[in-house]
Amino acid sequence: MSEDPPPWRWPEATWRGHVERVRAGRRLTPSRWPGGARVAVALSFDADHETIPLRDGDTSPGRLAQGEYGARAAMPRILRLLAEYDVPASFFVPAVSALLHPRSVEECVAAGHEIAVHGWIHERNTLLSPADELALTSHALDTLEGLCGSRPAGIRTPSWDFSESTLDVIRELGFRYDSSLMADDEPYELLADGVPTGVVELPVEWIRDDMPYLGMERHAALRPYTPPRALLEIWRDEFDAARAEGGLFQLTLHPHVIGHRSRLVVLRELLRHIRGCSDVWFATHAAVADAALAAIAPQKEVSP
Repeated sequence: MSEDPPPWRWPEATWRGHVERVRAGRRLTPSRWPGGARVAVALSFDADHETIPLRDGDTSPGRLAQGEYGARAAMPRILRLLAEYDVPASFFVPAVSALLHPRSVEECVAAGHEIAVHGWIHERNTLLSPADELALTSHALDTLEGLCGSRPAGIRTPSWDFSESTLDVIRELGFRYDSSLMADDEPYELLADGVPTGVVELPVEWIRDDMPYLGMERHAALRPYTPPRALLEIWRDEFDAARAEGGLFQLTLHPHVIGHRSRLVVLRELLRHIRGCSDVWFATHAAVADAALAAIAPQKEVSP
């Protein structure tokens, strides 16, 4: 049986094909955000809760309790803080998390926040067959629709993994946007093998994520080496630069990570800083995607 050649033996058509499978297309930053705002701010929370250990077959009460903290203790604090600063947010929720904590989903919806798809059980989609990835994502979409009363507009893949089939799944299920990739700071249109898809990408980045700084894995190298207040300087600088450029400031947080008492201080101080600016548009990811989609809406032809 012959083995596939190593990458250094790939012909150009092979490596180009991999690169072009999913690519960044047109940047979709409006000249001005809704209301004439100079900068858009999109806060998101990945409500993983118990799904991380469950995905790995870990049913230890200790590991499950760490996830339960996110729903039990952190979510009420987060919702109170968002209400205090009148900030809408997007909650990317694995369907299993939503089924375990339906009341939390109801509270998010009642407060005007967005519920979006984050897999079924935080599965690793790069290990799935295309059929299984489609089936799980479709099941998650239907489950969240049933719980929150409206069909989610967007998806963030678990762990930001993106398989060869993920974009096909996104298009088949009719998602307006994805928020899993990292090709830009600003919204852009996804290309599939060089062809524009009309799907908006709202890019993420590890430097705008709480987990690399504050996460803890007992049997791995991940440790919370960064003092929480040091994040305020990083994220404030990210926001200030986005504002100077007239762009998007997107932040990814996890209730069981950021929701501890000494860490939520960072989010409070960040919101206070942002609220001190008069030219900010706070929006859900779905609203940002809609503003970006307006930039690629078909334009009427002008007769000569």
